[in-house]
Amino acid sequence: MKYFPYRIAGEETMTRVPETATDLDEFRRWVERKALSGAMVGADSETSGLDTFSPTYRLRTVQLGDARDAWVLQTEVSDRNAEAARWALTSLPRLVFHNATFDLLVLDRHLGTPLATLGPKVTDSKIIAHLFDPRPRHEGGWGLKLKELCARDVDKNAPDTQEDLTQVFRSIGETKATGWRKIDINHPTYLQYAGLDAILVSRWLPVGEERLRKVGVRQTLVDFEHRVMLVCAKMERRGMRVDQEYVRDLVGRLEEEAAAHAARAAKYGVTSVNAPKQVAAALLGMGETLTETTDSGALKVDKEVLQPLADVDRTWERIGARTPNPLADAVLRSKRAGKWSTSYGIAMRDGLDAEGRIHPRISSLQARTARMSISGPPLQQLPSGDWTIRRALMAEPGHRIFSVDYAAVEMRVLAALADEGVMKRAIAEGRDLHGFTAELIYGPDYTSFHRKLCKGVGFGKVYGGGATTLSRQTGAPLDDVKKAISAYDRTYRGIRRYSARLQREARADGYVIWSPVGRRLPLDRDRVYAATNYAVQSTARDALCQALLDMDAKGLTDYLYLPIHDEVLGSAPDDIAEDVAREVGSTMAMDFFGVPLDTDPETGGRSWGSLYMKKAKDMIELDSWYAANPSAAHAAEEARR
Repeated sequence: MKYFPYRIAGEETMTRVPETATDLDEFRRWVERKALSGAMVGADSETSGLDTFSPTYRLRTVQLGDARDAWVLQTEVSDRNAEAARWALTSLPRLVFHNATFDLLVLDRHLGTPLATLGPKVTDSKIIAHLFDPRPRHEGGWGLKLKELCARDVDKNAPDTQEDLTQVFRSIGETKATGWRKIDINHPTYLQYAGLDAILVSRWLPVGEERLRKVGVRQTLVDFEHRVMLVCAKMERRGMRVDQEYVRDLVGRLEEEAAAHAARAAKYGVTSVNAPKQVAAALLGMGETLTETTDSGALKVDKEVLQPLADVDRTWERIGARTPNPLADAVLRSKRAGKWSTSYGIAMRDGLDAEGRIHPRISSLQARTARMSISGPPLQQLPSGDWTIRRALMAEPGHRIFSVDYAAVEMRVLAALADEGVMKRAIAEGRDLHGFTAELIYGPDYTSFHRKLCKGVGFGKVYGGGATTLSRQTGAPLDDVKKAISAYDRTYRGIRRYSARLQREARADGYVIWSPVGRRLPLDRDRVYAATNYAVQSTARDALCQALLDMDAKGLTDYLYLPIHDEVLGSAPDDIAEDVAREVGSTMAMDFFGVPLDTDPETGGRSWGSLYMKKAKDMIELDSWYAANPSAAHAAEEARR
């Protein structure tokens, strides 16, 4: 047996690493005592990296512990150790992991401990931390990482071993990203680090749970989030097939496109589109006015600044407010092509499992508002109307893709929360909300521009955008935008009253508001106006999550791939795809405080991109044609634009 003592908060702890059969017998006796007492046991795993589903991925150790003792089982070393870890995880009635989805999927795939067995008895300490304060530490929150939480609540020196391990990685010529795979499994610092994670999570969990009780976060919400986490883990485990030939061609085309637009930018003296100072200087030299600055005082030339100069909105459609600046356009398009190549194309090309699938990581509880995020690749960031990347993701052979999303869910949630009678009446009548608003403000002869402006004002209420931002996005003069906002407030007085009430409550309650499900949403003192934005987005997210749980209860999760914003993506066999899509849609639909949350099921061909083609009847044929002619797909997209 190897022993590694370490003092935490003035108390000596011990990490043990079994080496013999006798050592494992001692470990089993410890597990049996814990199982008999029903105690919560901290758990963790060390692996070769983050690419859980890679064919070369390795589970290296499994560790279990309480507040004073930890055991590190080197599962990579022997089947005997792996079997002991499997038995222990199955036998223990209560386990706590930090960021449990990662470990649960690793153990499901690489140790043979089923997600269905472990998941229901797991507490995720990261969920506990998020429910108290969802803000990361650099944004003024308590933090969401185990080491920083423990440094605050357990022992201020808790992160020391992590820094020691980083130094070891450097000493063997590796980085934080590659060191996990290459470090000697018997390295003392590595083994101590592994054991301390199980001890630290055991020590922090009671602190986090007590904190939730004190502020009044209900256990029902804690349970809700753990159930949502497990449904998302099932989807992540399923993965999604990739059209590998299309992706290889796509990466090449995107790299060429990035280079071509970079060459356009070079004609204006910009040698690198990723050099903000060069871009700013060139734009000023062309007579443009730049006023926004970064925290360091440099002129901003990010996407939010460049898109209005290029006369395109967030969906890359022409605004029609000005002559596009050619440099702004070139920089935007070069950076977009480069990002798409790296974040999507290369990620899909190189991130496949042995069966040609990618497994995007689904963080079920991520943003301040609890909205989910997807990474590896970040599919929730794709432009809403573009099929170029989506075309690469495929259903199983003999299946068809379906998508179900909510109809204007944020505006409907806002109408319900604010009890806005005029808006609720328009929804009940099936009216186009943005057109309805434009008609109320501008009369029956309103224009498409009026509708767009009213849509922008409405989403500004949801997403927190002000008059200046809306003016930039729509190309409308600032005075016109301010008048539209005033008219909107007069038309929907309930929304203005609701927003004012939320802000009053936030100031009276330590800059915190509470969502309908009892979610605690801290606000920044200088951004109390974001209260409405947080309440609406959080509530819309919770509606989708409740739908995911309802679908799981019906056995529909096996058909699902991803939750993306207010959409659920899945596939089903050809002969039942439309029926499954309708059932998913009916399960998602609900009455929310008297406002219907309606859904819009769509069924396409085999690729996700097929849902974005204009003629539904051609979807399946187009999929086959594009698979056979990947380069022609790009030409067709350019022609469509």
